Amino acid sequence: MSSSLSDVEDQSASTDACFYYIPSTTDNDQIIHNSYPESNFYVIKNTQQLSSFPSSIMTVSRPGNARTLFTIVPSMPPDTMINTNVWKEKHESFMNESSMSEMKTETNPSTTTRARVTVPSTNVKSTSEKKDKPEFVVRTYYPDSNAPLGVSVSKFSKNHIVSSQQRLLIKGGRVVNDDGTTLADVFVEEGIIKQIGLNLVVPGGTKTIDATGKLVMPGGIDTHTHFELPFMGTKSVDDFLSGTRAAIAGGTTTILDFVIPAKEQSLLEAYAQWRERADAKVCCDYGLHVAITTWNDQVAQDMEKLTKEKGVNSFKVFMAYKGVFMLQDDEIFQVFSKCRELGAIAMVHAENGSVISELEKEMSQLGITGPEGHLLSRPEKLEAEATNRAITIADQTRCPLYVVHVMSKTAADKVTEARLKGQIVFGEPIAASLGIDGSQYFHTCWRHAAAHVMSPPLRNDVTTGPYLMDLLANGTLSATGTDHCTFNANQKALGKDDFRKIPNGVNGVEDRLAVIWTKGVETGKLDVNQFVAVTSSNAARIFNIYPKKGRIAVGSDGDCIIWDPAATKTISASTHHQACDFNIFEGFHCHGLPIVTIVAGKIAYENGQLSAIQGSGKYLETPCFAEYVYQKLYKREQLREQQMKQQKIEREPYTGEVIDINKATSEADSKAKPKGQINTSSGEPTTAATAGFHSRPATRAGGRNLLDSSFTLSGTYCETRSERSVEVFR
Repeated sequence: MSSSLSDVEDQSASTDACFYYIPSTTDNDQIIHNSYPESNFYVIKNTQQLSSFPSSIMTVSRPGNARTLFTIVPSMPPDTMINTNVWKEKHESFMNESSMSEMKTETNPSTTTRARVTVPSTNVKSTSEKKDKPEFVVRTYYPDSNAPLGVSVSKFSKNHIVSSQQRLLIKGGRVVNDDGTTLADVFVEEGIIKQIGLNLVVPGGTKTIDATGKLVMPGGIDTHTHFELPFMGTKSVDDFLSGTRAAIAGGTTTILDFVIPAKEQSLLEAYAQWRERADAKVCCDYGLHVAITTWNDQVAQDMEKLTKEKGVNSFKVFMAYKGVFMLQDDEIFQVFSKCRELGAIAMVHAENGSVISELEKEMSQLGITGPEGHLLSRPEKLEAEATNRAITIADQTRCPLYVVHVMSKTAADKVTEARLKGQIVFGEPIAASLGIDGSQYFHTCWRHAAAHVMSPPLRNDVTTGPYLMDLLANGTLSATGTDHCTFNANQKALGKDDFRKIPNGVNGVEDRLAVIWTKGVETGKLDVNQFVAVTSSNAARIFNIYPKKGRIAVGSDGDCIIWDPAATKTISASTHHQACDFNIFEGFHCHGLPIVTIVAGKIAYENGQLSAIQGSGKYLETPCFAEYVYQKLYKREQLREQQMKQQKIEREPYTGEVIDINKATSEADSKAKPKGQINTSSGEPTTAATAGFHSRPATRAGGRNLLDSSFTLSGTYCETRSERSVEVFR
């Protein structure tokens, strides 16, 4: 069957194989949106092979044409190699309307048993379908090339037939990358961008999206999410299904989540747990960072396995959450050293956890138990101090550092200072720190205030967001995430009497792009290319998935969005796709929105309607030694070795006397013994004289006379009251 048949041919082609259709539970929804149904077609050489399928699988045939019918054929028999022959055969000769719900098979009158079958399509008429167009049967005889008719062998194998629903042409838009903008069409096939340019020649049946007057950009990459995270006695409500669906609705097509092991849990065990949670649910591609919550030799070995076998290139340490996740400075040093050895990126949650713990106690003693206590116990200086300390440790280990959720101006300044000195440090502000401020903690409604509790906290300074946006614009801060970790009101209520027990976390995965566009592009701080850089391209480079992600280019993944700069909406929990019952951006008026989100070459969101498929996303390996991160470090390490060798001084070895430490210590101890203590060497009581001090008579009370002088120029001399002549004047 050709993927590029004409309208006439695609009604008349026949096949020497049985296409067995298995509809999914979401098939009807997909059909309504005239998109790709989540379907599987299994190629069977003859009717006898039908018995290998379970009888419970539904088989149907539907009217339509090949442009709306075909999808991947995952299991073509390896020996299907016969001559090509395509002919027209009328619908009436082998089927009728009353048998629409049954699989149609017919054996050819030849020596070889061959099956033919009506290929299923939608029950809803597509835009290219005419009312009088008959239901059709497709026959295809595969030639020796094993390629479908009319398609080059280099693009297809005998095991796959390309669906028209897997071909997409985005026409008339302005293609925006981080390094430039151009007017061009984009052709996506099998999830990969195959052509970019004007007047493209594409196969027939390709679905076309009119993007005239719109921007075509890489899908967003959220560098910081926490889906299904067990935390503070509960679990975040957005799982990998609702979380990635919400991400897609907001224009994000890749998320990077965090594996956070329990204190004594192995990294590999925790990694396996996260994969199990995510793989069956994700609607877009995802990668994983791994947190280090304890340090020992086994953790170091697990880090090595994760980088070499599991595709992990980033490890996070906590300087906060004392007694739960927090590491000490020497442990952080070891983690950073191991990251550099493996070619990974060190990540840090920067807050001084020890001081915070003491300030929390102080707030409690003062009777401050509400959400405002969270902000008051985590002042901005403690974020800045920890950020500077982490940068210093990273500098000493020569390890690249990624500072997550930069929430304050002073912490951002520490990143700025380090980058000005040439250190490889990346800063990540989040949607929350860019879009709102910490005045919310003083709201009179407890639920409202508690909904904003996160760590580090939002800063009670309205200039913080614009300041961080300026640093994104000048390149000081690099990428943006959300720290999306959502809890409902009844979960936040765990801390109704003690702010220390309020689960930390806010939303943002759906709102990030719209908030940054509104606060950045609409204010003139960012241009469209910088917007792409800070929402996708920079993250792709840092975590070594560029240009597979983060770019509209031939060979890149077909993850892209069509952005309408003129579109507007007001954010509300009543309309968002996130699972939480509160939105920290409630009432925020957005100007500029994604109107189409394309994931792996398929429309997953269009004009407010989600059609994302559960489990369609894939785990994304992030290789170590990212060139964008380590290219400078390679050369620096070489130069450092040379400089160290140059500073080494060649000397003659020391041949003099070396003190006996044990003997010297014994002598010092004997001199320090108080008067009257037994001298262990002679058995005699130790006196001031024998201890090397001047001998003085005691006072009448038996104590040392502090008024007597022990000064002498030579020898031993001591004045006593009895020897001193005193004249008393009356």
